[in-house]
Amino acid sequence: MTDPTVEEELRLRRELAAVYRLVAHFRMTDLIFTHISLRLPGPDHHFLINPYGLLFEEITASNLVKIDLDGNAVDPTPHRVNPAGFVIHSAIHKARSDAQCVLHTHSRSGCAVAAQSDGLLPLNQISMEFYNRVAYHDYEGVALNLDEQKRLVDDLGTHPVMMLRNHGLLTVGSSAAQAFLRMYYLDKACQIQVEAQAGGSAVVLPDPTVCEYTARQLNGETDESDYQDDDAYDLAWAALLRLLERVAPDYRD
Repeated sequence: MTDPTVEEELRLRRELAAVYRLVAHFRMTDLIFTHISLRLPGPDHHFLINPYGLLFEEITASNLVKIDLDGNAVDPTPHRVNPAGFVIHSAIHKARSDAQCVLHTHSRSGCAVAAQSDGLLPLNQISMEFYNRVAYHDYEGVALNLDEQKRLVDDLGTHPVMMLRNHGLLTVGSSAAQAFLRMYYLDKACQIQVEAQAGGSAVVLPDPTVCEYTARQLNGETDESDYQDDDAYDLAWAALLRLLERVAPDYRD
């Protein structure tokens, strides 16, 4: 008889491995130096994270490392874990029950906007998904200090995304799929902002009331049905998995 716990872990491993491959495919990586984690079900507070030293394009379901909230490997593994990955991710998983997946990047545009005093601006419909929904955390050095965890969690609060100032981007989600899609569009919003500012002309900001209304539409917080988050994300995620089956089907191994 198949153990449902084992089957569920395999499903989650494949989902997280898919996110790693998609981050690589869309060029949001920083060699081996960022991380994505996914909480496993159960009372033990275990989560999956990348083996330190592998490129994201090398990540598979089977080589993800299972660790506890203290950063200890749960199962035998030849790999170790990025210490900064443990500091950031364990703090958020411990504090936010809804943060099943935590995704962190150092993309070029994300780092550029994270270094701007005004942060993310509502310059385009894509960025308006995050209007008044972005947290900010001031830079304190490489995230190796456990004392930073409380400040990081306090700054994140209940927000779905955060800009780590002078550092990069972070998203959380109720699934790996949701965390990835939030990152995909947060990063795209940053790209649009950098390119708009490079144009040399003054940028146009919509009325704040319109921005908030659009954010509510895009987050499924209105009575309208066209932009319901669950439906849109499910359709997009299915399309992304079809993409991976064409370009990197070994993520499932």
